[in-house]
Amino acid sequence: MGTELLTEKYKSVLDGVLHCYDRVVLTGSIQSWSYAQGMTGYLYAHDIRIFDYVQFAQPLREQICANAEALAQANGLEIEYIRKKNFRKEDRIRALLDLRGEQPGLVHIFSALEPCLAYKPWHNKQTGKTYLKLDSGKCLHYYFYFLHEQLGLCYLRVPTWCPFRLQFYFNGHAWLAAQLKQKGVAFAVLDNAFAHIADYALANELAAQLNVAQLHTWLDAFVQQYCPAVPLLNASTGDAQALRYHWSIWQAEYATDLVFRNQSTLQAFYPLLLETLISAVKPADIATFLGRKLRSAAQLTAITKARWATASTNAGWEVGSSIRWDRLRSSCTTNST
Repeated sequence: MGTELLTEKYKSVLDGVLHCYDRVVLTGSIQSWSYAQGMTGYLYAHDIRIFDYVQFAQPLREQICANAEALAQANGLEIEYIRKKNFRKEDRIRALLDLRGEQPGLVHIFSALEPCLAYKPWHNKQTGKTYLKLDSGKCLHYYFYFLHEQLGLCYLRVPTWCPFRLQFYFNGHAWLAAQLKQKGVAFAVLDNAFAHIADYALANELAAQLNVAQLHTWLDAFVQQYCPAVPLLNASTGDAQALRYHWSIWQAEYATDLVFRNQSTLQAFYPLLLETLISAVKPADIATFLGRKLRSAAQLTAITKARWATASTNAGWEVGSSIRWDRLRSSCTTNST
């Protein structure tokens, strides 16, 4: 006899089951600029000396900074520079949303000095060739937080140094909420989860129809608005092969939510479920998934005990599963390292 699924065992007491993307983080890069040889080729193709690379990149940096200042002024905002490592941007944004409301538009702009991809000019005396080499560096980054009509709360992270590798975040549950609203389907939201949906079948159907082509269109518009240096460079050069951003998934979380009608139902069996999960998934499994080196047996045992105590106290588990007393979430996360 096969294992009985939770959805089957508790079918009579479930409000519904939802399968939906949750956290999605994309990276945007200009493919010909994303590696040293490609960036070198671009400079040669446009008759730019390799050792003039900094002079080429500096005006682009200034355009991005000027654009951020202009956007802040136009929206009545001040760019907030982050100095503390433990500063939580999400908490600050939540407080601002409580004040301004949920209307679409730019919510806030952060800036921070963070590591970035960089290149440095190099002359190889042995071969006589001059080119760019990969280098490590730091530059000012802007975080543009905004509410989009379809995607909900998003942010675009924009570095101020070439090759301007972008990072974009949105939440699939916020996107689905916009789709349900357009269809006239009643729902209730708690944080980033649905506490109730009037039509779960339609919600799951909509959740499976995230339009990638439409997402690309939105992303191109965000680049124009928040990182105009590259579009302006295209316009100035009149290049037949215009530079465009290529987007890839850096991190994506796909969630299955079991929404219960009554809190007491979940409270009754959750401690046993939690104990089973802790026993089945070992810290070694977690460490290897995150790409970390395994620790000693004693350290792993200590981690297991600490996580069990934390999970039992806070009614949540930090890897792959989270809990509210009316909703059980199982998440599958892909993480590109």
